[in-house]
Amino acid sequence: VGDALKDRFDGASRVMMPNTEVEVPVQRNDAAAHRVPRRDRYKFQLRPHNPDHKTPGAKDLVYLEPSPGFCEKNPRLGIPGTHGRACNDTSIGVDGCDL
Repeated sequence: VGDALKDRFDGASRVMMPNTEVEVPVQRNDAAAHRVPRRDRYKFQLRPHNPDHKTPGAKDLVYLEPSPGFCEKNPRLGIPGTHGRACNDTSIGVDGCDL
């Protein structure tokens, strides 16, 4: 399970939200009779940040903005930085910041 989730995480797509107002359906007590299908619940379509990429599917992982770097200390974001080891922010190995 962990490997499958890591693969999906590594393949996550950056997306943009549409600029339109999003109307969220009101939950009713008799929701079963008027149930909105889960895939149509929010009535908007995420668009890929890069127009050359395909639109994400229902099971694809997406993100709205890149994560900050964790090698350098950033008190404003609560990032302590690395302590006791050198960090190579371009490495995917044990000397990198993706641990």
